[in-house]
Amino acid sequence: MHIPPALKHRRFFYLWLGQLISVAGTQMQIWAIFWHIRTLTDQPIAIGGVGLARILPVIVFSLVSGAVADSYNRRTIIFITQSCAALLALILGLLTLSGHITLGYIYLLTALQAVVMAFDGPARAALIPNLVPKDDLANAFSLNSIAFDAGAVIGPAVTGFVIAAGGQASAYIINAISYVAVIIALVLIGDIPQKLQSRARGVSFGSIKEGVRFIVGKPIIFSSMILDFIATFFASANTLMPFVANDVLHVNVVAYGWLSAAQSVGATLAAIVISQVHQLRKQGALFLGAVFVFGLATVVFGAAASLGLAWIALAVTGAADAVSTIIRNTIRQLQTPDEMRGRMTSVNQIFFQGGPQLGELEAGAVAQVFGTPFAIISGGIGCIIGLGFILFKWPKIWNYNGDEPMLAGANAD
Repeated sequence: MHIPPALKHRRFFYLWLGQLISVAGTQMQIWAIFWHIRTLTDQPIAIGGVGLARILPVIVFSLVSGAVADSYNRRTIIFITQSCAALLALILGLLTLSGHITLGYIYLLTALQAVVMAFDGPARAALIPNLVPKDDLANAFSLNSIAFDAGAVIGPAVTGFVIAAGGQASAYIINAISYVAVIIALVLIGDIPQKLQSRARGVSFGSIKEGVRFIVGKPIIFSSMILDFIATFFASANTLMPFVANDVLHVNVVAYGWLSAAQSVGATLAAIVISQVHQLRKQGALFLGAVFVFGLATVVFGAAASLGLAWIALAVTGAADAVSTIIRNTIRQLQTPDEMRGRMTSVNQIFFQGGPQLGELEAGAVAQVFGTPFAIISGGIGCIIGLGFILFKWPKIWNYNGDEPMLAGANAD
């Protein structure tokens, strides 16, 4: 084991540590909301409402937010978004504490938070290449994955204990406090040089169109986005976890918390392994193989009748997803110039958030009609079929190694 090279860059370390704390709070809130909805209704379709509330703002605002990230100071944008997210989490906690919370309020506040994060995502992802040199970028994204996944282990794992000890509202209030960690990190980082759009058009239709045209003209980027959407759309049925815990495995809220953390345990272990590898090779084959394992493990999870098998299957899906996420993020950032990274990330945001959020709606609807196990199993099969389609449509992605220069034009790869 050695200290990953990206952590030797002071400014990246501050942001990484702040994210680790903040993600733990965010993940606590996400899984607390799922449990909260289950206490308010026994209809699986209600879970789908959360996915819809999250994705609609992303679809509406993502393209604009990418142009904003390429036209204005990304550090300032993150200051604003983190402050707004903290306020919304606090409002959710106070409404719950006062006894005035309803499904409608949960959906509304979830949607408003999604608006905020639609602007946060492109600015944050585009900021990372400004904090580390090119050679350490893949390592930075593996550490980013560790921060997210470790936070996603801690958050869900303690969710059950927090709710049992302090009530539902306490999970939301703790999340509001956790955003302060990123704000402090941004203060410590100081000014960050970035290359703004070369043409002084700012946030305009032409600027947005330029970003979309860039992505469509880069098959290696575009195909990875399509596969990301397909895989997460069909295999996002883990959001049915409260119904799996209650109605299939018959476990309590504490066991639900540990089950919810399983994916992130697997993802953290995989990200730690990758962080020890200085340069990843055969990235295309690794990416596609990880998606296949992700779909297969989802099928096993859907068929599991015991807590142990379900936990292991979820951990494997998390590990596979971590490998996939690190590779596809590295591909996209290395193949995108700095002044275009915000817009590239904003389009990608529609795919990587649209897949799981619309997938939640699909999973809830299928579970409502055919039952929870069928929804999960059919989703895993759909993920594998989608992988076959991508490999058939863009076979050259299999040969992508990771050390290619920035590819130019639609026919470059």
